[in-house]
Amino acid sequence: MTKHIFITGGVVSSLGKGLTSASLALLLSRRGYRVKLQKVDPYLNVDPGTMSPFQHGEVYVTEDGAETDLDLGHYERFTGVNCTQESNFTTGRVYQNVIAREREGQYLGKTVQVIPHITDEINSLIRALDADDVDIAITEIGGTAGDIESLPFLEAIRQYRQEIGRSNGLFLHMTLVPYLQAAGELKTKPSQQSVGILRTIGISPDMLICRCEHSLLDEHRQKLALFCNVELDLVFEEKDVDHSIYEVPVELAKQNVDARILEMLDLPVNALEMNDWTRMLETLIHPASGKVEIAVVGKYIGLQDAYKSIYEALTHGGSANDVKVDYRMIESEDIESDGCDTILKGVDGILVPGGFGDRGIEGKISAIQYARENDIPFLGICLGMQCAVMEFARNVCGLSGANTTEIDEHTPHPVIDLMEEQRAVTDMGGTMRLGTYLCKLGDGSHAARAYGMPEISERHRHRYEFNNAYREQMQQKGMTFTGLSPDGNLVEVIEIKDHPWFVACQFHPEFQSTPLNAHPLFLDFIKASSGPRIVETGSAIDRSAVRH
Repeated sequence: MTKHIFITGGVVSSLGKGLTSASLALLLSRRGYRVKLQKVDPYLNVDPGTMSPFQHGEVYVTEDGAETDLDLGHYERFTGVNCTQESNFTTGRVYQNVIAREREGQYLGKTVQVIPHITDEINSLIRALDADDVDIAITEIGGTAGDIESLPFLEAIRQYRQEIGRSNGLFLHMTLVPYLQAAGELKTKPSQQSVGILRTIGISPDMLICRCEHSLLDEHRQKLALFCNVELDLVFEEKDVDHSIYEVPVELAKQNVDARILEMLDLPVNALEMNDWTRMLETLIHPASGKVEIAVVGKYIGLQDAYKSIYEALTHGGSANDVKVDYRMIESEDIESDGCDTILKGVDGILVPGGFGDRGIEGKISAIQYARENDIPFLGICLGMQCAVMEFARNVCGLSGANTTEIDEHTPHPVIDLMEEQRAVTDMGGTMRLGTYLCKLGDGSHAARAYGMPEISERHRHRYEFNNAYREQMQQKGMTFTGLSPDGNLVEVIEIKDHPWFVACQFHPEFQSTPLNAHPLFLDFIKASSGPRIVETGSAIDRSAVRH
């Protein structure tokens, strides 16, 4: 029987439930258990696919094409286990399923209500993780105890645990123990009140994990244990880490959190193997080969979570090259107003990530031109690739006004155009080219050397593609099409001849990078950015190797 862990949050949002869930999954898997994770979001959108990155952060895409919460990125990066369509669902999806059945007459005239119909649907989606190859399922409940929109989910997991029994289901509550500077002490009262809210609806947490800036004293643990009705040795702390989110599982392991979970679920506590993880952390925290500065030129820089997987993949590439990666986070609109010479001067590499819409596009194109003309290593992703095509078409091929039809339907040179199968699409949610597709790489290309294989599989999220009517013309001017779909029709990777490292891809390589296995493109991009490059010093060009 699959065992279940339900993780709830209290006091405030953004406590790090996703990181905690991912960390526990890593530890349990390193003790020999097969673990699956799931995130439940209480908003009414069916999925985050139509939400602005400023509202929600990045949309993470699974191998099977689900547009999901960014926490699933943490799940996959920590555990190496691929998430699926079943790994994320929302209030919107729950109600959509129930209402669809009601319209089909499947409820046989019954009055459809939150209890039992909505809670039953929630539990059926949780039960979807039960399988012969899953020992432990971890379900993270989004939101905060006391939120109105979270109540059906809390009632559902109360029912679920009652059905499967205490030895097969565990309630873990994550809460905040704030430090009041004026009083000079930690305060447990908010956590007590958060647990009190859960108890009013029938959930009594089995375990507490307390986020804090300062370590808990014995008196704090005793208060929490007494007033939250939790055993003293099941009150744990999750103190802010010093260097990296990848320290979190190590800190939890020091407190034997995972061992206590297994004991409570009546499972053997096998040995914990974390040697490769601790070696990775040592390299990440204390790199031996200096540092490299990468400019990330994006449209949503104001919210760091909008490019969460990008930043993590750059970190992985740095660790694999034994260098520290510093980010210069640049709003593309700032380049439009202030120019590249001031904003980008001195960077070791330039990355232009994905996005949608016309805002900031010209700034991205200018950054790409700067990278191309100054031989600075460049990596473009999704819209970043499309902008690279537009820049090359305008400034090398002489195609004035070249653009994407996403922005200018009447451009004289639609070098990027809507995919043929997208032309009849009217619904915006879940209708893009999503999920994993194959790509064949050209011999001798940067991409082929990075991957070390002729065919790859990568995740996509786009509606527009390179217009093949311009392929021959651009090829004659020095652009190479080094990654193509198996039928040769879709351009997946472009490169530029006579440039040290200029690679752009239509897919999202960041979604498959992990701290133990950096994605080949990010690894090679950081390697290129760490080595010799051309640097503008006044009016002269210095071709000497530059390392920080």
